[in-house]
Amino acid sequence: MCAAIKNPAKCKVRAVIRVFTAKQYSAAAIHRELCAVYGPNVMSEGVVREWVRLFKSGQENTHDEERSGRPSLVTDELLQKIDGKVRENRRFTISELSDEFPQISRTVLYEA
Repeated sequence: MCAAIKNPAKCKVRAVIRVFTAKQYSAAAIHRELCAVYGPNVMSEGVVREWVRLFKSGQENTHDEERSGRPSLVTDELLQKIDGKVRENRRFTISELSDEFPQISRTVLYEA
């Protein structure tokens, strides 16, 4: 028995699903194969079923489709302003930055 492949890219797992779908494996059988190779937490059987359905209906792309949604408030210009503030005072606090840039959450500031 070989070791499970850790942290596979989603598109690679979907490509495997596409191959097994073309070979007419059932969603349950595909899920078992995925779990054997990638580990038990790779993907739920319900998600495998959804991808099998999509591939059977003609979808070929294994990558995430572009989604509409709320646009990001963080722009390159804003990141440069934050970087400038940090360089002005290396002993800044997240609270100080949050006061300076209230449109950005503390979590995003911490990660920036």
